Order: sequence, then structure tokens, then C-alpha cells
Amino acid sequence: MIVIVDYNAGNLTSVQLALRAEGVEAVISRDPAVIAAAERLIFPGVGAAGSAMEGLRGLRLDQTVRDFVASGKPFLGICIGCQVILATSDEDGGTACLGILPGAVKAFPQIPGVKIPHMGWNQVDFTRAHPVLAGIPSGSDFYFVHSYYPALEKASTRNVAANAAVALGETEYAGVTFPAIYARGNVVACQFHTEKSGPMGLRLLKNFCGWNGG
Repeated sequence: MIVIVDYNAGNLTSVQLALRAEGVEAVISRDPAVIAAAERLIFPGVGAAGSAMEGLRGLRLDQTVRDFVASGKPFLGICIGCQVILATSDEDGGTACLGILPGAVKAFPQIPGVKIPHMGWNQVDFTRAHPVLAGIPSGSDFYFVHSYYPALEKASTRNVAANAAVALGETEYAGVTFPAIYARGNVVACQFHTEKSGPMGLRLLKNFCGWNGG
């Protein structure tokens, strides 16, 4: 069973329909027992870090999501779901996030002539291979909508190296090169919207549904 986390965010049905287009059924749920029993979990959504964390805490799903990741089963974070699994976000005056992976979420710099949010199609250059990227060429375009970006903690010590996420692909915007998709263990997270990214986004979703989390 594939479960899409319902934490009062938008865009959940779009992900469900995108999966259905690939012949995969998924359940949208906010029930901790249903989430815990899932074979794989998808955390999508639109909006801000503060409201996302408020929704999770209000539904008592923050620890449920942490426990699911700790179980070793495959987890996919999309857009805001890519951000709130890190430790902190600068959004909403500073937000404590789930802390599943080390790292922070930063605001794009304000540059004259550069529009924020970063909205539309942009290229993702892959930096290493991963099963969720199978059959997707490096340099493919994906659809983005965001004003903040994930900044992964550098693996500067042995302890951090064992725990840090690693970029799978990078994108440049507003003078910043950021990890558009990253992974650690059974976790994959992408800043772009897979469900809005055409055939390549659908391929990534389908790959995730066949991935064992290793």
C-alpha cells in the first residue's frame, strides 16, 4: 500500500492522479495507523514551512513521519515535503522542521530582474546514479514552484558523513546551485513537482513505486 500524507496541504490529489496514470493506486490518509502500515510513503504539498509543520503537529503526524522513515521503508518528499524533512527553514521567520536529515532551507537572494518564486521548468543535472532516476536522462526539465531551497549539511566529519544526504541532481537559479533532488538511505526528496513534470516526472514516480529503499 502506498500512502500520501494528508496534513491539510494542497496538491495531494494531483499526486494520486499522477500515480494512477502510471497504473499505481495510492491512498490519501491522515490516520497514523494507516501511515505506519504503508509499504511506502509520499509526502507532497504546496505552501510554507510554518503551516506545513503546524498541520503535521496539529494532526500528531510529525512523529509518525519520523517513525516511518526510521522503519527503513521507502519515503519520497516532494516540494515542501522535500524541505520540512530537514532540520530548519528560514521561512516564516524561522521554522523548526522534522529534522529527519541534517540541513536547512534558505531563501533565494533578491537579484534585480530575477523573479522569486522560482516558477516554471528548469533543467536538473544528475550528479550520481540512483534507482529512482532510471531511464531519465541527465539534463531533463522538471517543474518548480518555490521561493526557498534545500541546503544540505556538508559532510565535514565522519559523523556527519554517515548521516548527511547526498545530492542526486542539481539546478541553478538566482545565482544559487541547489540540490533539486537528494537522497539518503530509504529517503528520496525532490524540490520539483514530479506530478507536474510530464513524462519524466511520471517516470520518477513509477521508479519510486518499484524501489526497495536500498
